[in-house]
Amino acid sequence: MIKLKGITWNHTRGLLPMVATSQRFTELHPGIEISWEKRSLQEFADASIEDLAKRFDLLVIDHPWTGFGAHTNAILPLSDSLSVEYIKDQELNTVGRSYGSYVFHNKLWALPIDAATPVAAARLDILEKQGLKVPQTYDELLALAKKGLVAFAGIPVDVLMSFYMFCCSLGEAPFQSEEKVISVETGKKALQMFRELAQLIDPANFNRNPIQVYEAMVNADEIAYCPFAYGYSNYSRIGYSRKLLHFYDLVELNNNPMISSLGGTGLAVSSFSQNIPEAIKYAEFTGSSHVQQNIFADNGGQPGHLQAWKSERINGVTHDYFKNTLPALERAFLRPRYSGHMYFQDHAGDVVRNYLMNGGDEAQVLEEMNALYAKSLNLQTT
Repeated sequence: MIKLKGITWNHTRGLLPMVATSQRFTELHPGIEISWEKRSLQEFADASIEDLAKRFDLLVIDHPWTGFGAHTNAILPLSDSLSVEYIKDQELNTVGRSYGSYVFHNKLWALPIDAATPVAAARLDILEKQGLKVPQTYDELLALAKKGLVAFAGIPVDVLMSFYMFCCSLGEAPFQSEEKVISVETGKKALQMFRELAQLIDPANFNRNPIQVYEAMVNADEIAYCPFAYGYSNYSRIGYSRKLLHFYDLVELNNNPMISSLGGTGLAVSSFSQNIPEAIKYAEFTGSSHVQQNIFADNGGQPGHLQAWKSERINGVTHDYFKNTLPALERAFLRPRYSGHMYFQDHAGDVVRNYLMNGGDEAQVLEEMNALYAKSLNLQTT
């Protein structure tokens, strides 16, 4: 019996589809057994995949780790092992830039098995009870926030992603040069707009990740709307939680829908594995169109294959989660993936969060971010 070990993240969306696909894979390949361990969402964002690759055959990774994984050779370039036809199917059926987020040095380092970006979520029952509608514009969002009905994920990594969103939505994407994160003009405006909204939410949300925001929304009846947090289709399925969430595209700013920061996960194979062919075979199975549309989606997964997002059946059981949010995925901003970028991501969110909570000089905030950016660029090697 060949035994493979995998590591994923601790949520229904992260764990159950991996267990379900592994069980079916073992039934089809009785000589291969796969077990999964889980780690917290924070550990998922922070833990070095080089360390994990030495302990696990299969890794569910966050795409900004792609460059680091490629640079350290901790994971394998899957495009070297999978058929041209299979890779082409993955590329053609990418959800937004999910496929490209795992391409580095012209090779694919993980299969995009899960796609996500910050989207809007609403408790329609609360809004309807108060005679209110789902906000369509940023001004309508502010008006709803002034009623105390709005929350967003406020931990460091999430407010950093939201800062990128404000910059992109104001017409300038971050990281266009190696000199600065964003122009002073756009950066200041983004920070000021973000803080105006942040002052209208319960400070408790600054300790919540997206999962915790959604749990707060469904387990109490105080939050009617979350304007942007990484989407979780689980909460749009009847029976998953106490109350149902409906998900939507982002509100409009200056007559255009806001542009959020791409997330999602990829399935990578460790270069340290003693059973590489078998691990690749499982990855190929899990990322396939048929499995993504069926076993993966039916067991709490949020597929990374476009055909699953377009499936009438899957949209039927998720109250059109996928149809409603796909436009946000298609225009989402792709974060940098150079090998030193995780240093910036690990520290810059603290700077943004401190400003949102306590105020301060926007120019100084941007200078601190630029210093972190410069250090992160120095950490990468060619």
